Amino acid sequence: MAEKAKKKENFFARTGNRVSKFFRDTKGEIKKMVWPTPQSVFKNTGVVLVTILVIGLFVFGLDTLLVNLLSLIMNVAH
Repeated sequence: MAEKAKKKENFFARTGNRVSKFFRDTKGEIKKMVWPTPQSVFKNTGVVLVTILVIGLFVFGLDTLLVNLLSLIMNVAH
């Protein structure tokens, strides 16, 4: 017998190896992350807030226009 048959590990050993490999790989990936600077975070936050304000004003104007048109149509129908 030139080759020995490799003994199969039990379920708990395999699961433990997989879990430890997962955490090692996760730690390696976290080290590769590049975090944004505080200045870019504040800039992006400002862009998001302005975008929300513009879209909110657009929806408010469209809603007001449609409500007024509907009230005109309803008053004409009576």
